This record gives sequence, structure tokens and C-alpha cells, in this order.
Amino acid sequence: MEYVEFEGKTTEEAIAQATAYFQLPSERLDIEIISVGSPGLFGLGGKKARIRAGIKEAVETEVLTLAKEFLTRLLELMQEKATVTGELDEEDRVNLTIDAEDAGLLIGKQGQTLEALQYLVGKMVSHRVHRKVRVLVDIESYRARQQEALTQLALKSGEKAKKSGKPVTLNPMNPHDRRIIHLALQGDKELRTMSRGEGLYKKVVVYPVRKKEGQGEEANTP
Repeated sequence: MEYVEFEGKTTEEAIAQATAYFQLPSERLDIEIISVGSPGLFGLGGKKARIRAGIKEAVETEVLTLAKEFLTRLLELMQEKATVTGELDEEDRVNLTIDAEDAGLLIGKQGQTLEALQYLVGKMVSHRVHRKVRVLVDIESYRARQQEALTQLALKSGEKAKKSGKPVTLNPMNPHDRRIIHLALQGDKELRTMSRGEGLYKKVVVYPVRKKEGQGEEANTP
């Protein structure tokens, strides 16, 4: 945790400087009073008040509450009637589930709307608590269905690459979906996978591993 010292004519003034510096209310700061200061005699020889302040570590329950509030607010701005529930998993990831009438609209084409909501909530929560928070947003078990579909796509693409002896390039995917492809094929010694492209959405290329004479098979490297 970063601590910074502040001075003021009074402790209140020093605290006000701290809240302005961190752009947070005093309740979110861990404040230690070093000296309360004194006005001196007839305004002479006075000492300034000094404090040391830093940002309080957000407890996980607070992180979960913030994530639910942010997602609920985003859905309200989209004029979607929905409820949000959430939980923390064993890795302290925030898992949020949306219950809404129009799930298809919130999922979007290839899950892009859901990904956008997840990205925004993650950024907003991380900014508020001043540390990276992992967030997963789901609706109607879309994530599980998508993982199964991507796993099947990976296996079929792997078989195609092995039969043709040529690389198979998949459509651009977000990091979460690319990871599913890589993991689905990482145990196949006859294949290797690699992400290609720039930006958030990249293509996964599935390569057949060519056996070299006198050598074993090349290892799979996602």
C-alpha cells in the first residue's frame, strides 16, 4: 500500500489534501496522524499538522457489492429489466449472473455484448479499489455452452489440420475464448496452437506438427 504524508494548518486541512490527492473520501483512506499541529503564540512559532495516508484495501465482500452495483447500473442505462446475482470463487474472481427477459440481446453476436459488459465492470471495479479485479459475467449458462462449443470447434479443427497437413485458422476471438481453444488442444502432441494478430481479438491458428526423421514429435505450444 502506498502511503503519502500531507501537511496543513489543521488535521482537517491535511486530510482534505489527502482526499484530493487520492480522489477518494476519507472513509476509504487509512489515515495516521503524525502531529496535530499548534497555532503558536500570537501566530508565531506554530507547527503544521502532519498525517500519513494510504488507500484501505477493499475487502472481497465490498468488491462483490461494487461489481453487482456497477453491472446493475449498466443494465439500467441499457433500459433492460434484469436482476444481478454474484459470488466469489476460490480464486477471488467475481462471478456475476444476469437474469433477464431478453438474454439474446445481452449476449450479442458471438457474445460481444456480454464481453463488453464484463470488460466495463472489471475496469470500473478495478479503478474504484485501485487493484486489478477479475470479473466474469454470465447469463443463462452461456459461458458453459460457449466453452463446450469452442472445445468441439478446437477438436474438429485439430483433426482437419492433421488430415490435411496444413494450418487451420479460426475466426478472431477474445482472450477468454482463445484460451479455451489452446487448452483443448494442448495435450495433443500432433498439434500446436498460436494466436495471431493485433488488439483484443486475435485469430488462433492450429498447426500440424511434422515429424522429423530420427526425432520425436514436436511439443504442443499454445
